[in-house]
Amino acid sequence: MNSDQILKDTKDRMEKALNVFIEELKGLRTGRATPALVDNIKVDYYGSPTPLKQVAQISTPDPQQIMIKPFDATALKDIEKAIRSSDLGMAPNNDGKVIRLQIPSM
Repeated sequence: MNSDQILKDTKDRMEKALNVFIEELKGLRTGRATPALVDNIKVDYYGSPTPLKQVAQISTPDPQQIMIKPFDATALKDIEKAIRSSDLGMAPNNDGKVIRLQIPSM
């Protein structure tokens, strides 16, 4: 390998590492609700693990709450189960139509 190839390879690796770091920072809990907190949750949807954002609309109606509204109402229990089994440490509130997650203040 010549020096140009080494520099290119190093630059590519650094960019990948930076992108991973940025994604990790998105999930950082700061006491403020952000949809990125639930981005990594996979829901067992019809037998296959599916990202939560593909089966539900995720919004933050206020700074301390994440609201998850499934596109298919039958997926509500599966979404709730996935949230409970995740490492978020939050209990979902299911009202039959949407799931609400309360973010504790710091």
